[in-house]
Amino acid sequence: MLIGDVARRSGVSARMLRHYESLGLVRPTGRTGSGYREYSGEDIRRIFHVESLRSLGLSLRDVGRALDDPGFAPAELVDDLIRQTRDRIAAETELLTRLRRIDAAEPAGWEDVLQVVTLLQALGSKNAAARQRAALSAVEAVPVPVEALVEAVLSERDPNVAGALRWALAQSGEDGPALLAKGLGSPVAEVRKRAVQCLAEIPNAEATALLHDALTNPGADIVVRRYAALALGARGVAEAVPTLIDMIVEESNDVDAADVLSTLASDPALEDRIATGLVDRLARGTMGPPARRRLTQALADIPGILASRALADLAHDEDRVVALTATYILKLRNTR
Repeated sequence: MLIGDVARRSGVSARMLRHYESLGLVRPTGRTGSGYREYSGEDIRRIFHVESLRSLGLSLRDVGRALDDPGFAPAELVDDLIRQTRDRIAAETELLTRLRRIDAAEPAGWEDVLQVVTLLQALGSKNAAARQRAALSAVEAVPVPVEALVEAVLSERDPNVAGALRWALAQSGEDGPALLAKGLGSPVAEVRKRAVQCLAEIPNAEATALLHDALTNPGADIVVRRYAALALGARGVAEAVPTLIDMIVEESNDVDAADVLSTLASDPALEDRIATGLVDRLARGTMGPPARRRLTQALADIPGILASRALADLAHDEDRVVALTATYILKLRNTR
């Protein structure tokens, strides 16, 4: 079969066939009387073998070794090809992500494109100050896409940069909570914590619903539930009360928890419920003196008759510190 026929049937150009011949990969078996290359059936099979190996990413040099060296072992080369392919896919995926984020920013011109690229690069900088500046610049005329902000904040370890990113995310519109929901389901505890901290700073209904799910989900870890309780309590959600009381007992952000309980108790419909919850925990008798003292202090900012009666009882508590604390609080309440 002449070279033109081979090219048509194999899909390999005549020019490439001549290149294969120059490299010694595929040599035509014979020549016609006029000197034209003539390929046998075996030559054509070898051409298909060459093309098959090339389709795996082998170089022409490695193709020649694979076909002609009896001692050539494919395992190491295939492992290397797998690594190279993974690296290439990762690079292409990163590029695709960047392009999508630029598109999401709806740039009006190339200046906008360059500005978004600059901010995206800064968010990935090893320099914390550069990342913080990028976060604070992310809500300007050409904002950074929300997806990029979420990715950045869920991986950020520097507390100052994380705070700037949370602020930027809270200003960025309504897409943040849906993306942060994935962070709540992360297998990494630190990522879950960052996600709930972000949701706590987004004051919309979707964020509140996700925080409620985090609070009531029995599978959620305790750190997530505590952050959710603080945020929900500040938003007037009564279901946060038991977790907030637990936080006081366990001395976990107990001052913040007590402040949120005080805010909730400003609602007359909740003051007795909160006071009852604090008194019930005091009555259990299974906690140490420090926890009882914190609960007594928490009663100070809970209005209503029930809280006052509880403090009056605690003024005679066998723990002298509890008794003195309750007495002092009662005096303050009576002077208001």
